[in-house]
Amino acid sequence: METLFIADLHLSPDRPTSLNLALDFLAGRAKRAKALYILGDLFEVWLGDDDDEPVYKSILTALHDLTIPIFVMHGNRDFLLGPKFSAMTGCQLISEYQVIELYGKPTLLMHGDILCTLDTDYQTFRHQVRNPKWQQFFLSQPLAVRRKFTKEARESSKMKIKNTCDEIMDVTVEAVSENLAKYNVTQLIHGHTHRPNVHEDNGNIRWVVGDWNEDSAIILVCDSEGCRLIDLKEISPTL
Repeated sequence: METLFIADLHLSPDRPTSLNLALDFLAGRAKRAKALYILGDLFEVWLGDDDDEPVYKSILTALHDLTIPIFVMHGNRDFLLGPKFSAMTGCQLISEYQVIELYGKPTLLMHGDILCTLDTDYQTFRHQVRNPKWQQFFLSQPLAVRRKFTKEARESSKMKIKNTCDEIMDVTVEAVSENLAKYNVTQLIHGHTHRPNVHEDNGNIRWVVGDWNEDSAIILVCDSEGCRLIDLKEISPTL
């Protein structure tokens, strides 16, 4: 049976195509899998477990209806997923550094944003919003206030991305090597960069799961024969 890895779906009211594809995927291929790992940014934004965005309800229900193990990692967009989300969906929230045994091969799972060490502005922001005290204060604000803050932060982020070279927003070799050594593994799976690929270097393998957009929806499929990246938009309607 397959173990599936997805990331960076960025589901939101503005992305109905991705939302419908996700529902088809959860009702089809995911249902037949051994396990599903969501490596961050399932949602474009998650304002807290009291987020009442209507389009999210169908995804929460679809996750709840899956009978396979589902593991969810926080991303840079949905780092406020909490215990109520787990209770609503049956998903297990996992650490931002998660080592699993993947068909006999110890494998490190990450979202990937912390590997982009050259983007110092983002790393400073990440450190702030991952602080439990900041999160407690933010979640204490009314949803309207949280929405306003998030909208402004997203607009600022879009402007920064336009003015930042690609190399700064990608992972660094040093950060990858450091984490492989720290967790004593030779295989890493992550998302975040929206650059699906497999990188091999000195016996180490790094799989980058793709984002879901109008042109593609690339996932990582692993089984006893190995791993491979596939595009859901290029296969049969059963996904």
